[in-house]
Amino acid sequence: MTFEHRSVLLYETVDSLQVKPDGIYVDGTLGGGGHALEVCRRLGEHGRLIGIDQDADAIAAASARLEEYRDKVTIVRSNYVEIDKVLRDLGIEKVDGIYLDLGVSSYQLDTPDRGFTYREEDAPLDMRMDQRKEKTAADIVNHYSEQELYRIIRDYGEDRFAKNIAKHIVKARQEAEITTTGQLNEIIRAAIPAKVRATGGHPSKRTYQAIRVELNEELEVLNQAMDAMIDHLNPGGRLSIITFHSLEDRMVKTRFKTNEHPCVCPADFPVCVCGRKSKGKVITRKPILPSKEELEANSRSKSAKLRVFERQ
Repeated sequence: MTFEHRSVLLYETVDSLQVKPDGIYVDGTLGGGGHALEVCRRLGEHGRLIGIDQDADAIAAASARLEEYRDKVTIVRSNYVEIDKVLRDLGIEKVDGIYLDLGVSSYQLDTPDRGFTYREEDAPLDMRMDQRKEKTAADIVNHYSEQELYRIIRDYGEDRFAKNIAKHIVKARQEAEITTTGQLNEIIRAAIPAKVRATGGHPSKRTYQAIRVELNEELEVLNQAMDAMIDHLNPGGRLSIITFHSLEDRMVKTRFKTNEHPCVCPADFPVCVCGRKSKGKVITRKPILPSKEELEANSRSKSAKLRVFERQ
């Protein structure tokens, strides 16, 4: 299958970067290279793009898509949380813009063997963004305690039936190891009341999200990376992040706000004594959302939100 990923909020994201022809930009989640291609089109002779991704299929697809701009593009197989090392290895200290698209690609969702989709019944429970890693979704499902499963489904999936789903998973795996999406789907279905299943969308959606976020440490990676990314920006440089669920969005909103107003002094202090200085300003007081046209053309953009921070 061809690696495909419809770039969500494509022009909104690239416009938000205010691309300079001779600037250096980092795509921290390269994917199929859709956003990167648009950035490259706006770069001049001395402009440069660094693309980071941990998925070998994504790198192969993006390399082919960006072939025309190969003299401007450097692709690194890594996780964006390693941005310090990636830039240091390339001899780069500061850049003019960084962007992240935190969504799962259409290719990953539509390739059953990758195990991201709940719409296939006999796919392996994999869900690894980086297939060099050994731990899979099956390891979480079969080896986490009931309390741990409950925690991740509640916190990362925000599913109100998290306790019951965790209980059903633990009970089912005592009889046989859970190895396929079909098995897991059946267990989740049994844990959710029929009345809710009839009206609430696919019953497995939130649990799959929770397992994927846990397995790939998505929230920890995002939390660790944002300050470092802001520190690597030149004055006027921008960090633009597209999120797809409320946990990510809250994290980005909070971290941007903290970098804008880091002072922790009591409100009644006449002057700041904590020494924490603002690193810039939040450009998006409210997130940028997909247009009506994009929502009609790509249903997967429905929950996307773009937030932007500018370095001072």
